[in-house]
Amino acid sequence: MVTLSNTALLDDDNGPDPAAILNLLTDAVIAVGEGHEIRYVNYAAEQMFGMSSPTLIGRSLGEFVSPDNPLFFMIDKSRAESASYAERNVRLDGPRIEEREVSVQVQPGFDRSGTVVLSLHEQTLAQHIDRQLVHRGAARSVTAMASMLAHEVKNPLSGIRGAAQLLEDGADEGERELTELICDEADRIVALVNRMEAFSDERLPERSAVNIHEVLDRVKKVAENGFGRNVTFNASFDPSLPMVHGNRDQLIQIFMNLIKNASEAVPANSGEISLETRYRHGLRLAIPGSGERVDLPIEITVRDNGAGVPEDVQPFLFDPFVTTKKNGTGLGLALVAKLVGDHGGVIDLENDDRGAAFKVMLPVDLSPEGQSS
Repeated sequence: MVTLSNTALLDDDNGPDPAAILNLLTDAVIAVGEGHEIRYVNYAAEQMFGMSSPTLIGRSLGEFVSPDNPLFFMIDKSRAESASYAERNVRLDGPRIEEREVSVQVQPGFDRSGTVVLSLHEQTLAQHIDRQLVHRGAARSVTAMASMLAHEVKNPLSGIRGAAQLLEDGADEGERELTELICDEADRIVALVNRMEAFSDERLPERSAVNIHEVLDRVKKVAENGFGRNVTFNASFDPSLPMVHGNRDQLIQIFMNLIKNASEAVPANSGEISLETRYRHGLRLAIPGSGERVDLPIEITVRDNGAGVPEDVQPFLFDPFVTTKKNGTGLGLALVAKLVGDHGGVIDLENDDRGAAFKVMLPVDLSPEGQSS
């Protein structure tokens, strides 16, 4: 909970500057006066509104948030009753801000100017973090299973397949059909185990400065000339986006899997896939294998116009062996989640009646190579 005293915004030569401390918070903090006039915003609020504090201060909050939003009722009630209020799942929208879902805390000021202080916590960020931890846990469970299967399954299968081939030499036509079935099924299981072995490599990828748009262009070109030749691709890239800190080959694999899944989900005759990139503040996670924490401002979205992911599958979508495909193995998205996690990033799903949108958030490359590109 964030509150401001009547001296909170004054410089204090004998201690830390409270305004500087507020700027370190990831929650948006806004002080609102009579008539919903904006009197103060921290850095996170500037990012939420996409405007600087000099532009915002002095203007009405109603210029940015829809006037019928419950936020205004909470402000007026808090001021009138001198009481604090909190509410979750408040949809924040307006003519100048992107629609988002937030938790709101409203605190009346301690002076007599009628100031009310808002703290807005974007719930999707917390959900990203929670889901990321789940995805990494699922990847670790598959890692252990892959190591076990490689030793306990592949070797016996090799012997079974060899025995079936020996039997095939002296078998009649009907028996030969059964031995071929044994060989085919043994090959199928070995192929599945081989795919799972990709999870058993726990080494973090070597990373460097990567132009994510070059990665997306390459994957898009492969898709247009192969599995997505009947799909319409739309690209909306932010040309000012900095370089990603990543492994180029693994990034290609991540987005190849996502775009292939999207191409299989769209309508046969009117399929559309949109690739979008943008710079977004606010998400911060620890890098696997180190105590370092990084921002994840580079957001890449793969959006399709299919039927979307069934609601009952969504919470488990990145778990191994969960699939909505008739002949799917359920390992593609689990592997994607592992690779994104190895990059210190986050993958999440936004699903609505327009289709599914997979969002990947990655760190910026801070090396001299990345900054000079």
